[in-house]
Amino acid sequence: MKLFLRCHYSSFSSLDLKNKYPPSTVSHILELCRSGLLSDALSLLNSIDSGKVAVKPILYASLLQTCTKVHSFNHGLQIHSHVIKSALETDRFVGNSLLALYFKLSSNFRDTRRVFDGLYVKDVISWTSMISGYVRAGKPRDSIDLFWEMLDFGVEPNGFTLSAVIKACAEIGDLKLGRGFHGVVFRCGFDSSHVIASALIDMYGRNYESTDARRLFDELLDPDAICWTSVISAFTRNDLFEEALGFFYSMQRNYGLSPDGFTFGTVLTACGNLARLKQGKEVHAKVITAGTFGNVVVESSLVDMYGKCGSVVESRCVFDRMTKKNSVSWSALLGGYCQKGDFNAVIELFRVMEEVNLYSFGTVLRACAGLAAVRHGKEVHCQYLRKGGWRDVIVESALVYLYAKCGCIDFAHRIFVQMPVRNLISWNSMICAFAQNGRGGEAIRIFSEMIEDRTKPDYISFIGVLFACSHTGLVDQGQKYFALMTEDYEIKPGIEHYSCMVDLLGRAGRIEEAEDMIQKADFSDDSSLWAALLGACTSSTNSSVAERVAKKMMELEPKYHLSYVLLANTYRSVGRFDDALKTWRLMQDRGVKKKMPGKSWIDINSNLGSSFQKVQDPRIGL
Repeated sequence: MKLFLRCHYSSFSSLDLKNKYPPSTVSHILELCRSGLLSDALSLLNSIDSGKVAVKPILYASLLQTCTKVHSFNHGLQIHSHVIKSALETDRFVGNSLLALYFKLSSNFRDTRRVFDGLYVKDVISWTSMISGYVRAGKPRDSIDLFWEMLDFGVEPNGFTLSAVIKACAEIGDLKLGRGFHGVVFRCGFDSSHVIASALIDMYGRNYESTDARRLFDELLDPDAICWTSVISAFTRNDLFEEALGFFYSMQRNYGLSPDGFTFGTVLTACGNLARLKQGKEVHAKVITAGTFGNVVVESSLVDMYGKCGSVVESRCVFDRMTKKNSVSWSALLGGYCQKGDFNAVIELFRVMEEVNLYSFGTVLRACAGLAAVRHGKEVHCQYLRKGGWRDVIVESALVYLYAKCGCIDFAHRIFVQMPVRNLISWNSMICAFAQNGRGGEAIRIFSEMIEDRTKPDYISFIGVLFACSHTGLVDQGQKYFALMTEDYEIKPGIEHYSCMVDLLGRAGRIEEAEDMIQKADFSDDSSLWAALLGACTSSTNSSVAERVAKKMMELEPKYHLSYVLLANTYRSVGRFDDALKTWRLMQDRGVKKKMPGKSWIDINSNLGSSFQKVQDPRIGL
């Protein structure tokens, strides 16, 4: 470090710092430092005649603090050189000012740690600066380790130290340790500190303990705006969006507190997730009247809110007016187009993005999957790898979903097995991919592995495994999974689950059992279930059941063309061709037609398009 600083000393020699300064001149330099006039302070320093007043550590400390204030790291390095030359490293005030300089302006955190290790005197301010620095540098575990080291040196923590380690607990998700620090806060008498209270509320919110966050907030005698923002953020993180909005309005109407940029950003997230466009526009108006428009956090939240509410035009208008855009802004706009189903726009935007983050990769991969554009998806995959991306669970889950959706099952499975961490999306994508591509046995195996991995299956997981059972004829196992879903995991079955079960029983020839299941279901009047049952009747000789099911469908959906088509197919399968022809003519007489011709996506020279062709039946002219 000293060798490094010696290089900067020569460029600082023009300042001609001497050993002694007149008191009045020193006071003037200190006044210039307090005003942030670093250049004037250094110019005055050059004019001092030596040999009058002894060097004061406060002078160096003030100069270092001014360098930090005006973001002049080069001058700070030069003053650091003189600190070493003047043997002022042992001064506590100068040491902490040096540490603050490196902590706030140095791009290399290792240099900051070297300065800290080189301090002769480390007080609680020094330790707290480093502990906070590790949290900001994304190294919360190192922050906690340094805290234990501080205690070993006999240094008692202050409120800011505890606030920093509580934030570290929030980052690593260690709720037990966070609760322990909560106890230390009470023991040390810091429970009335708003800084610590907001950190604790945030810690509980990030660890999905919204009840504890709310309880702690309610115990505060006079919470400030930061505490209100913390509890609103805790509600939003735990999907309690209604409560977040209620607290937002309460802090203004009942307590007269003004929200800041972070408050607005959190509340706009709540509005977006609730699809409350009207309330979102009200908050937008408050943003403008509060003068926080121009804040990149707030504007990115506005882009996200309008996108989630389906107002992509307003989202794009806010985005285009932004003077400063970051990766979050671009990602929010991509997410809005993707949610709207405008996948081509997502791909085009991704190509012109100024800054790409992992979320953007995940979004554009979902768009490629929505278009079944495997070639575009592979291009994005290559770009992700070129940028050094690897082992990110969100992006790799999106890759599994993309390749599975495009029919590249083996490629999807290869990525899946190499994932060190898998989330529910990656498990579900793999299960459904195997199930929908005729590999039901492998889908069931993946489902079993997911259970063994202690990943809780959800609604989609059971659709995949029931679909797999249906297409592999595993009736008993399918019934077992259906019972597992409803009884053990308490997931209410939907139409998709009943459709799989009806298809499963129908394929096994257990038509009446399938019919009984539909009649007992909450969706007994859903035509798609009766259509699935009628489809199963085509392989059965029990035409009376097929007639009964078709008439039920015609009663529910008189214009539903599949009722007639499937009934005619059923008649033909049992040799009743005259009845089949009568059904086709009845369909004609009632003016029932297919609502949409067949349509397929094709990829020609990297351009996606659609093509369709009507197929006519010469017997009936349809």
